[in-house]
Amino acid sequence: MDFAFDARTEELRDKLLAFMDDHVYPAEAVADEQRAALASPWDTPAVVGELKAEARRQGLWNLFLPDAEHGAGLTNLQYAPLAEITGRSPQLAPTVLNCAAPDTGNMEVLAQFGSEAQRKQWLEPLLAGEIRSAFAMTEPEVASSDATNITTRIEREGDEYVISGRKWYISGAMNPDCKIFIVMGKTDPDGADIRRQQSMVLVPRDTPGLEVRRAMRVYGYEDHYHGGHAEVVLDRVRVPVANLIGEEGGGFAIAQARLGPGRIHHCMRLIGMAERAIELMCRRAVSRTAFGKPLAQQGVVQEWIADARVAVEQLRLLVLKTAWLMDTVGNKGAHTEIQSIKIATPRAVVDILDRAVQLHGAGGVSQDFPLAELWAAARTLRLADGPDEVHQRSLARRELKRYV
Repeated sequence: MDFAFDARTEELRDKLLAFMDDHVYPAEAVADEQRAALASPWDTPAVVGELKAEARRQGLWNLFLPDAEHGAGLTNLQYAPLAEITGRSPQLAPTVLNCAAPDTGNMEVLAQFGSEAQRKQWLEPLLAGEIRSAFAMTEPEVASSDATNITTRIEREGDEYVISGRKWYISGAMNPDCKIFIVMGKTDPDGADIRRQQSMVLVPRDTPGLEVRRAMRVYGYEDHYHGGHAEVVLDRVRVPVANLIGEEGGGFAIAQARLGPGRIHHCMRLIGMAERAIELMCRRAVSRTAFGKPLAQQGVVQEWIADARVAVEQLRLLVLKTAWLMDTVGNKGAHTEIQSIKIATPRAVVDILDRAVQLHGAGGVSQDFPLAELWAAARTLRLADGPDEVHQRSLARRELKRYV
């Protein structure tokens, strides 16, 4: 593996760093002020649209999608340092570059598995940033860490599928621009192969029977920039059979294909969150005095900063290795590394952010600094896309298999 960035990556990094300094960081406070004046907290502040237009003008658009036909055509290794930069402002930067979850994963699904008509109707406006989307898999009644548990039913009646079920923590669903849901449910609940019971269908937001019931909070935050996380009820929702993605029974495999890139994208951005936390720690440490000397001269503060730097460098190397393996041997060949980064990165970044909060005192838990919200986002990623324990179980079984 070559650790040097190639010429295209360097060019995009320079442009993106300048874009962050010139546009994104100054817009963070502006977006908050504009949102406070909106009729609905789920509406999009005007500055977000302005930033999207500027990002697209500069060619900083759809960087996540390796498919050159639809996206920037970057490899995972090329995208990794760019996603890290966006992680420094996770509530704003990914959205304005059209690189925010869950749209990224949904676009990947449509690009890889969608029919020509589905790509025309839904992928094209998503790529253009004209609409948003949601991915509806998690359910409150079952342990959704095991996706084979889902109970939502997708039953065929003639030329239609009838969908009934209850989902929650459906990211993006509160945003009024969210026009399409990818819903995972069971078409063959009694099938012998539990991984062939599930299918995915496209459900437009305005379909009768689909109700976005309420917003779900995450550690008290509603996550407006990502369009919130909603409880969604589907009561005999009818869609054409043509809305099936791929084939019946292919839903579990599609979900796994979707989650691999999603997991590494989260980890890339987490490193950016950690870098911003370190920067804030250092600025705070050199500007505040306690017990007669600057915080920067306190031994415990120096330990926090040193440990944070070591952790970030370790994580970055593992993420880059994982990206390189995904590019060279595929997602299956990088399975161990994907699980490793999904376990290690949120844990370490939560710890770094916790130290940063501690260093900022009361300010660390306030709205005057981004640390509390960053901490909530990082802690949530120990659950999202599979909890730590599921990845640990799978990783351990793979290691033990060589000795049994």
